[in-house]
Amino acid sequence: MIPIKVVGAKAAQTHTHSHGHNQAAAGTALHYLQPGALNLAALPPLSLYIHFPWCVRKCPYCDFNSHEAKGGGFPEEEYLASLRSDLEMALPLIWGRRIHTIFIGGGTPSLMSAAGLDRLLSDVRTLLPMDADTEITMEANPGTFEAEKFKSYRASGINRLSIGIQSFNAEHLSALGRIHDGGEARRAVEIALANFDNFNLDLMYALPTQTLEQAREDIETAMSFKPPHLSLYHLTMEPNTLFAKYPPVLPDDDASADMQDMIAELTAAQGYGQYEVSAYAQPGHRAKHNLNYWHFGDYLGIGAGAHSKISFPHRVLRQARSKQPKAYMEAVKAGNPVQEEYEIGRGEMGFEFMLNTLRLHEGFEPNLFSERTGLSINAIEQQLNAAEAKGLLYRDYKLIKPTELGQRFLNDLQQMFLGS
Repeated sequence: MIPIKVVGAKAAQTHTHSHGHNQAAAGTALHYLQPGALNLAALPPLSLYIHFPWCVRKCPYCDFNSHEAKGGGFPEEEYLASLRSDLEMALPLIWGRRIHTIFIGGGTPSLMSAAGLDRLLSDVRTLLPMDADTEITMEANPGTFEAEKFKSYRASGINRLSIGIQSFNAEHLSALGRIHDGGEARRAVEIALANFDNFNLDLMYALPTQTLEQAREDIETAMSFKPPHLSLYHLTMEPNTLFAKYPPVLPDDDASADMQDMIAELTAAQGYGQYEVSAYAQPGHRAKHNLNYWHFGDYLGIGAGAHSKISFPHRVLRQARSKQPKAYMEAVKAGNPVQEEYEIGRGEMGFEFMLNTLRLHEGFEPNLFSERTGLSINAIEQQLNAAEAKGLLYRDYKLIKPTELGQRFLNDLQQMFLGS
């Protein structure tokens, strides 16, 4: 591993414009190291999130920051240069910290050329200290799978794929506006199997007109490939999406509850442990990157619309980048990719922590609360007691976790910590 300071200095010389920005960012970082409202005994693990904002076609249910690549094209070289500059400018905020996981999300990152992805990962390795076994995940869309390209991705260092299957049923894929069909979905999984030991399949249920049998068929088909990890999402109508504007007819609450029961049964029978609301894994294959989010860990997000959460000894900072790819690239050139920045106040900290950790079926150790928030667990004592009294929460001296009832009414449970 190349020592970070040497590389950082070299990078600053080769990018003449970045030297001044790095000095400014270093000044900002010093400001964050001043005494503040919190007292964190240790900094949490740090992940890197890289956002790739383009896709072939925007799906009607999608509320992520994604933009159609007009005519199939997008400024790959310019965007990769922006990502590198963005990362260089952010370095003073994370000096000396190792990156434990990397996640390249989108949009559809698998639209990137093999050479583009190789350049991206070598830039990241040049600028950041990483462990040899860092989990590096890339999202991929079955409509963009080419065997040779995925071989190259693997050779460049991607060691985990997350494949957006959603369904194997042609009718449902069409209703969801997906660009692939069932055959392409199967072929994508086969290419993944040939090149990756570790991958996740994303599926949705409670789809327009979907019956219980059709949902079962999807899950069984997915499990027939023995994926190490499954993410099974209930389709939801997100605001500002085409589905929110023109809602399709969805299975009713009873039908979707039956689907949830069926999923619990099938996954358990095949050895998949459900460890989070939508996440199921074979032993040893939980998503480390997502677990870091759910444990209220830190993450630096670079790229259009990416979000960050970065802890310092006396404060926790949130940032968001400009959303539009063009505006983002211009903001990077101007030396200011961060559009919004604020500190999480003491009053919101309990809620922010619980919002994430309550998603975990196994819960968390009480001392994690003070470690990640800088507050005493007494700060949420009243809410913990109320949730326990309602049967939504189990707690003892070494564990706090949602009960089965709490898992079922997770939103209500999380809401109880608002304003804590």
